[in-house]
Amino acid sequence: MLLITIRCFQVRLTKNLLVHKLIFFWLAFSWTAIVLVLCLISFNNVPSVNVQNFDKYVHVFFHFVFTFLWILFLKEQTKNGNSKKPYLVSFLFSVFFGMLIEIAQGAFTINRQADVFDVLANTTGAFLAVLVLSIYFRLKR
Repeated sequence: MLLITIRCFQVRLTKNLLVHKLIFFWLAFSWTAIVLVLCLISFNNVPSVNVQNFDKYVHVFFHFVFTFLWILFLKEQTKNGNSKKPYLVSFLFSVFFGMLIEIAQGAFTINRQADVFDVLANTTGAFLAVLVLSIYFRLKR
């Protein structure tokens, strides 16, 4: 009887871990799609915000959340909780994804332009996410 109870617990635990992986994946994937769409569509009729360099703050926020979610997903995939790989992969993915979006804005949109400072803002957001999560998980240990 004890063996059956232990196996049932293991199955439930495994299912719960799978649910976390799926949740993190779909959150990260959905945010990636949202960022892609919002960065490539035109916002002509949207009222502008009167904050200097507001779009750079938006880029920092987009890539902070982007990197944050991908790190959480990749950390769930790795067996080694101390691995730096999820941080590096997520950071590089965010930076290259941001660069590709800027290239696409310059090549395929009429009202949008590629901007090197947007890439810098994207990189800043990605770096902040890596910093915040690495501190959080270090303190959690």
